[in-house]
Parts: sequence; C-alpha cells; structure tokens
Amino acid sequence: MTSMPIAKPETHVGTMPVLGLLGAILSVQIGAAFAKGLFPVLGSEGTTMLRLAIGALMLAAVLRPWKVLPSRKNLPWLAAYGVTVCAMNMLFYAALQRIPLGICVALEFTGPLFVATLGSRRLLDLVWVALAVAGIVLLSPFAGVSRGLDPLGVALALAAGACWGLYIIFAQKAGAELGVRTSAYGMAIAAVLALPFGFSAAQAYLTDLHIMAGASVVGLFSSALPFYLEMLVLARMPAKVYGMLVCLEPAGGALTGFLFLHEKLDLLQCTGIAAVIAAAFGAAVAARRPVPLPA
Repeated sequence: MTSMPIAKPETHVGTMPVLGLLGAILSVQIGAAFAKGLFPVLGSEGTTMLRLAIGALMLAAVLRPWKVLPSRKNLPWLAAYGVTVCAMNMLFYAALQRIPLGICVALEFTGPLFVATLGSRRLLDLVWVALAVAGIVLLSPFAGVSRGLDPLGVALALAAGACWGLYIIFAQKAGAELGVRTSAYGMAIAAVLALPFGFSAAQAYLTDLHIMAGASVVGLFSSALPFYLEMLVLARMPAKVYGMLVCLEPAGGALTGFLFLHEKLDLLQCTGIAAVIAAAFGAAVAARRPVPLPA
C-alpha cells in the first residue's frame, strides 16, 4: 500500500509495530470484503472508482502532496505508477467479483514474489518460484473442475499480480524523489483514470448516503488506515520482519472471506494458498528489501 517502505536494520522488534502491521494487513482485507458487498449495486468498476477517489482524498488530506511537487524528469515514472495503481485495483476487484477473497489475494501475491526473485541466480530462489507455481496450479480451475472456480477470475487475479509487480518497480523509481507522497499522487492519478470506467455505474448513487458510507468505509480500510498504520511501524521494524509478516496477507484474505463473506475453501484450495504463503515467506527471508503492499 505504501510506495517505499523503509525499515531500520535492528533485529529487535517490539509488540506494537508487529500488531500495527498485522492491523494494516487485516484492514486491507476488511476493505476488500466491504467492497465485495457493493458489487451488486455498483459493479466492480464503480466500486473501484469510488474507492480510488475517496482514498485519494483521504491520502491528500493526510500527506498534503502539493508541498513537494514532482520534477519534470520524474513525471513519466509517476504517471506509470498511477497507471499501474489503477490497473491493479480494477483487475483485483474484477477478479474479486468472480472468485473468493482468499484465493484472489493469494493469486495476486505471486506478482511481487516473482519480482523479488527476478534476476536471481540462486537455486533456492527457484525453489520458491516453483512452490508458488505449484500453489497457482492448485488454485486454478483445472485442479478441481467440480468446484466451479471462474477461469476469468483466476486470470484477472494473476493479471492484478503482474500489475503489483510493475507497481513495485515504478513506486521505487517515483518514490526516490517524492517519498511517501508518491502514494497520494499515484492514487489521484489512478482515480482520474478510473472515472471513464466506473462513473456511469456510480453516478446514480453519489447522493445515496448508504452507498457512499459503504464506499467511504472501503476507502478508509483499504487505503487511509493501513497507510497510516504502516507509516507508524515501518521506521521501527526491520525490512526482513516486514517482508515475512506481509506474507500472511493471503491467509488474512481467506480468514476475512470466511468470517465476513461466508466463503468456504476446500482442502486443495487451502493447500494452494499455503504454498503461495510459504513461497513468499521463503523469498522474504532471503530478500534484501521488503515488498510494499499495493496502494
């Protein structure tokens, strides 16, 4: 969710930073659960547009990005970052409309995993990639046709993961100049880009207090709250610990889907999610830098 996570190299971590990061991870999943509840009314496109717009307003209020303006040299990286934020969210919510939350998060998580191991020549990193691929196979519709898992939903989640991988690269480039304000700029760009896709679906409900309250909850839990919590804990947490804890996100998605959306997963699907978590955990232990959560 943040652009450039920077953590101190100390080995000791207090309880509060760990709880803060776990809270940020859970907050993102709760936001996704609330978003899925809006799909029958707004569709995935309308929900995404409102989430990005409300999230952009919240981040702008907190970060005041206009205090640090991007240079002309940095504008292409910032634009690319904003495009990937929009595409990643559009694809993720479109996938979430078709498949369970835990599976959707696990499939999307393969994107940063492959980026973390990209260019590596170590045999151990290839083991993590192979484990992740095995998890994808277990989560694919072909692993159990009778379960009726939507092939398009799986493809959209994997595409969202690819965008997450690009997001990491562009966030590092744009964030080198703008720091944490990169997220505010990227979210604003993404909200503008999402307007043509979601405005027509959301237009009729912009004055509906119930729907807008739900959309505000999505923006709060998916963007503002996890961002604030991460900013509090990242300076107090070593990068390796951050990377390992973030690997719990697919499990958090599965738990949130079960508790809030009554989505039940079979043993094969749980095994696939566990394989992706194990692969991400192994890569995080060996990685030099943490992987940022998506905006």
